[in-house]
Amino acid sequence: MIRTIPELISIPVGCLFAIGLVGAAAAQEPQDYPMAQGGTITLPSGEISFADRVVRFEEGDPPSEREDARDPEAVLGPPDREEGGESAALTLGCHGSIVLEFTDNALIDAEGADLHVWEVGDDAEPTEVAISGDGDSWHEVGTVSGGTSSLDIDEVADEGASYRYVRLSDRDCLGRHGRWPGADIDAVAAVGTAERIVLDSGVLFGFDEAVLSEEAAQVLDDLAERIAEAPVSRLEIEGHTDSRGSASYNLELSERRAESVREYLASLPVLEDLSLDIRAVGEAEPVASNETEEGRQENRRVEILALP
Repeated sequence: MIRTIPELISIPVGCLFAIGLVGAAAAQEPQDYPMAQGGTITLPSGEISFADRVVRFEEGDPPSEREDARDPEAVLGPPDREEGGESAALTLGCHGSIVLEFTDNALIDAEGADLHVWEVGDDAEPTEVAISGDGDSWHEVGTVSGGTSSLDIDEVADEGASYRYVRLSDRDCLGRHGRWPGADIDAVAAVGTAERIVLDSGVLFGFDEAVLSEEAAQVLDDLAERIAEAPVSRLEIEGHTDSRGSASYNLELSERRAESVREYLASLPVLEDLSLDIRAVGEAEPVASNETEEGRQENRRVEILALP
C-alpha cells in the first residue's frame, strides 16, 4: 500500500522565519541526542537537523500487526522511542520504503558522517539509504543496520550540492513474522546541514518580473541582519518557478530572480564577508502540485541555503 502525504502548507511571508534561522543562535545550537544503540550523537544544528515531512510511504508486505507502528509521521522530529518501548517508531514492513523531506534545512557533505538514522528494535535490520536533491534522481549512499547508523555521503555527493530528500528501504526483512516485520525507524537527521530560508516570489517580484519590489528590500534587510548573527560563511540562492510557460523560459526567469536577490544581499555591509552563489532551478523542483493555484504559488519561490 502506498500512502502519499498532503503537500507542504504554504509559508506566509509574515511567518518567514518559522523555518530557517528562527532565533539564529538557538536554531544552530549543538544538541546531543541518544543513539538507538547506546551513547549519544551531537547534531551541530540541533533540532532543525531532523526530517520534517513524509513525502511517500510504501508499506511492505506483510505490514506490522500493530497499528501504532504503521504511522509514517512517527519518523519525524527527534527520536522519542524509549528503550524497550513498543511504539513511537515506524515499522516499514517487509521491503517497505519511506521518502522524507528536509524543509527547514538541507543535507550537505561536511566533515565526517553526514546522515544519522535511528533504526531501533531488537533486530538489527539492514536499511538501504538514498538521497536526492529533486526527488527524482537518487544517489545510493549505503546501508544502516542498528549499530551502524551513521553514513558519510562524500563518495556520492556532487561538489557543493545540497539534498532535500532521503529514502529508506527495508532490504532483507529479517523480522518477517511477528509484530514488526522489516526495519523500525524512529528518526532521521542531517548531521551535515545547512539552514533553508524560503521566500515567496510574489512578495519579492511582480508578475513575470525579476526586479525586486519595494517590499522586498525590507524583507531582505531583515533577513540579512539575522544571517549576520549566525555562524554562516556562504549563501546559495536558488530561484524556483511554477510550471506555466516553457521550461527554458522558467529556468531563465529563475536565474534572473536569484541574481537580483544575490546582488541586493551582496550590497549590504553586514554580509560583505560572505560568499554568495546562485542556482537556477526553474520548474524542476516543485514542493507542491502545479495543478492548483495554491500549489503554483508555493512553487514560485526563492530559497536561500545558509551554509556554515
